[in-house]
Amino acid sequence: MLTGKTAVLAVTGSIAAYKIANLARMLKKLNCNVHVLMTQNATNFIHPITLETLTQNKVLIDTFDRNFQYSVEHVALAKQADVVMIAPASANVIGKIACGIADDMLTTTVMACPCKKIVSPAMNHNMFHNPIVQDNIEKLRRFGYEIVAPDRGMLANGDIGDGRMPEESVLLDYILREIACEKDLTGKRVLVTSGATREPLDPVRFITNHSSGKMGAAVAKAAMLRGAQVTLVAAHMDVAPPPFVRVVPVGTAQEMFEAVTDLASAADIVIKAAAVADYTPVTTADQKMKKSDGDLTIELKRTPDILKYLGEHKQPGQFLCGFSMETQNVIENSRKKLASKHADMICANSLRTEGAGFGTDTNVITLITPDSDTELPLMSKEEAAHRILDAILSRMD
Repeated sequence: MLTGKTAVLAVTGSIAAYKIANLARMLKKLNCNVHVLMTQNATNFIHPITLETLTQNKVLIDTFDRNFQYSVEHVALAKQADVVMIAPASANVIGKIACGIADDMLTTTVMACPCKKIVSPAMNHNMFHNPIVQDNIEKLRRFGYEIVAPDRGMLANGDIGDGRMPEESVLLDYILREIACEKDLTGKRVLVTSGATREPLDPVRFITNHSSGKMGAAVAKAAMLRGAQVTLVAAHMDVAPPPFVRVVPVGTAQEMFEAVTDLASAADIVIKAAAVADYTPVTTADQKMKKSDGDLTIELKRTPDILKYLGEHKQPGQFLCGFSMETQNVIENSRKKLASKHADMICANSLRTEGAGFGTDTNVITLITPDSDTELPLMSKEEAAHRILDAILSRMD
């Protein structure tokens, strides 16, 4: 995912420095070229050899160290960098950078980097809330630095407060958002529905389906990584929503219908990936039930047809994409859906195809538009999400 990308990790003197070893490992697994800068104080918390072993690059500490190739001096490294993350960022280094002080290899290189710079403060609760530190953080924001909010929890001295550096996965998400994809969806507003709605029969039971929400979550994440402003209307999902997207939680089909109809008019691209239950009880079972030959029967009615409503109320220039899960006549049935719902594209797949359908991490999709059918081979849902967005963009241009 990060082949050809260079990330610079700038490590300062904080106990949280130990987390950077795992972050470096995670980046390398994604084929990222990782360089590490350390302050002298940082070497008291984690040894440079650890990070050199993980990154296969020399850790730079001393501005005047000549024991490395000339092409890796601070200005050259600054030119290579696609992103710089200062983590953990001590109050001292935050203050120096905010005031333009460059007196070591780390601050000198950061000052020379024209790329995006992300700062993850890590320090004692009281130090973090010191007005001088807060003023320096705000100054960095004004200069275009992105600040990762610290977590709240037990700190190194046993106090409870906010000042902890977030987990490595969170820091990785910030880096991925910046450099994983080209930003070809910048300026686009994308609305995605995902998950399985649940129609309550009584306080215990409900009607639902087997949707895991993985496909919708993958589409939302891919759109976010490509620069879009993403809103995810999420019913029940087996996966966590992706970071950096607005999440609107819903339960029933009616709740999803109301959320989508409220939000759709502001979206440039609407992708309905949720699996909506087809029926809902007319009333709850304890209010209205009929017994026939000793069996309990419940009166049902159809839930709102969200895709059809979206197609009938599509905004000028808006692109509408739906999903079609079939067991037979996949292309024929999906083409009928494309026409009857007034959609621009249908992503069709079959429950009978191995690797496709509910709950899997892969999918086999055919992209159906008014003038073409494009079959995609078996691939991960993350890859499929990007192929879907590629197809949408090609038809919007």
